[in-house]
Amino acid sequence: MNAPAEFDHPAWLTAASTAASYLLILAVMTVLLFGVPYLLFTML
Repeated sequence: MNAPAEFDHPAWLTAASTAASYLLILAVMTVLLFGVPYLLFTML
């Protein structure tokens, strides 16, 4: 990688992966908790 030395550390990759997985889990939970019930009630 051509990143500066202070950003060339596994901790940055870990932090980015943690943030990405948190956002993914948040998106899935939003769809399950709000999207699915909305679709079920609109089909009634």
